[in-house]
Amino acid sequence: MRIFETFDELKAAVGQEVAVSDWVEVTQAQVDLFAEATGDHQWIHVDVERAKAGPFGAPIAHGFLTLSLLPRLMESSLEVRESKMSVNYGLNKVRFTSPVPVGSRLRARISVVACESIAGNGVQIEWRVAMEREGSEKPACVAETVSRAYA
Repeated sequence: MRIFETFDELKAAVGQEVAVSDWVEVTQAQVDLFAEATGDHQWIHVDVERAKAGPFGAPIAHGFLTLSLLPRLMESSLEVRESKMSVNYGLNKVRFTSPVPVGSRLRARISVVACESIAGNGVQIEWRVAMEREGSEKPACVAETVSRAYA
């Protein structure tokens, strides 16, 4: 767990990788629940037998399920103590660069791209997150995500 006491410490980390999360396994139960929540029941995600014969040899996680793991991975690997509240502000860029077969383990490599003061005694932080899949040389997802933190 990387801890920043202040926003100024976070600003000093711009351009650096600041944290690597623990591994998280993607399960078929998560994929099925995500399909129910979003209405995306494409067979490559939810039909296990058909997916085994498909292009990936197994069911794969939805790209947006992979992306939705970002808050969990980030929260478990870094903390900004000056922040009393943090909100997701958006995404600048997201790419799903390789599939995530069910049973895969993912972790996030987190870098600070930018950190600037904003009104309301806060900062806007641009993060670069590369989600690695264990055993794969290519990341599963690369995202530039933006959050706002307030003291």
